[in-house]
Amino acid sequence: MPRALLIVLDSVGIGGAPDAGAYGDAGADTLGHIAEACAEGRGDRPGLRAGPLRLPHLSGLGLGLACAGATGRVPPGLEQRGEPRAAYGHAVERAAGKDTPSGHWEIAGLALTEPWGHFPDARPCFPSELTAALIARGGLPGILGDRHAAGVALIDALGAEHVRTGKPICYTSADSVFQIAVHEDVFGLDRLTDLCRIARELCDPYRVCRVIARPFVGSAETGFRRTANRRDFAVPPPGPTLLDRAGAAGRATVSVGKIGDIFAHRATGREIKPGGNAACLDAALEAMADLPDGGLVFVNLVDFDTEHGHRRDVPGYAAELEAFDARVPGILSALSPGDLAVITADHGNDPTWAGTDHTREQVPILAFGPGLAPGGIGRRDTFADIGATLARHLGLTWDGAGHPFL
Repeated sequence: MPRALLIVLDSVGIGGAPDAGAYGDAGADTLGHIAEACAEGRGDRPGLRAGPLRLPHLSGLGLGLACAGATGRVPPGLEQRGEPRAAYGHAVERAAGKDTPSGHWEIAGLALTEPWGHFPDARPCFPSELTAALIARGGLPGILGDRHAAGVALIDALGAEHVRTGKPICYTSADSVFQIAVHEDVFGLDRLTDLCRIARELCDPYRVCRVIARPFVGSAETGFRRTANRRDFAVPPPGPTLLDRAGAAGRATVSVGKIGDIFAHRATGREIKPGGNAACLDAALEAMADLPDGGLVFVNLVDFDTEHGHRRDVPGYAAELEAFDARVPGILSALSPGDLAVITADHGNDPTWAGTDHTREQVPILAFGPGLAPGGIGRRDTFADIGATLARHLGLTWDGAGHPFL
């Protein structure tokens, strides 16, 4: 019985979606703009990387051709040399928004029909009754932040006051999120978890998709830094997904990285949550080594987004892409005859774009495995075609959105 490996490169979009203008993102192109910046020397950082973007293995699979399908051009350095080794194409998101859960749920066959609720870009941004209830139920002296902000910059600005007062830093963005940042040694991780659960309940009437725990460590003197103990408290998917169907069929499922959080731990099987892209990919490939017939490994590689996209860090993002590219041969060697691997993304986060939010973009699809015929699969009108394809490959009953491309 065949097996499957699904890899989501968090935020590696390949060009604005047809409706990107409605989100202020017309012209956004995460991968294309990174490649252009590198070609022009703006992706150089001493001791990290220099020169054009080098993704020989992903380009060999057909990534440059997928970009060309989305935007009409191949990014510099991603030119195709020889025949592609994967089925390649690009997909457009059907769901409204540009957030992580909606993208992942649609990849897994569940395309949302209603938009999420968002907090206004104002100060304060949270409804007073929500804030008052959080303070009362959480036993807090108050909160800090209460605005749209980039988390790293806000923690730098308010971290010392948080440590001094005990007030958590609460903020949001253009995504449907309520984020709570605290010093994990001073405030405590257990207390942060309890506070996020209260916030999750309070945010439900506002149709907020995620409450995110953002612990950090450090001091004003040494600097603050976020840790790998982040947790997402997401609304459960409002319908069945590929994971539900695999679970109902008794298939082994391994969820790596923040997949468990994204799907509210429903039908996510064995969950593994190491820190960092390299460790997550290591865990996914180790899981493939022991995965029984008919099983699924689903991994999210979040560092592209959190460490580089939101920080508008072009050299760091380019280096992360090159590091992943170097792992592609190992991914190929982890596949047995009959296995299918899919590399895709969930949205964009163009580090050359204004602001620090996600960008509404198309995503690549690279599908490959021993004996799989390569070639173009064109534009897919929903991310759900990925879930439909994996369901067919695994022999699962499918009545979700999307149509198989293999």
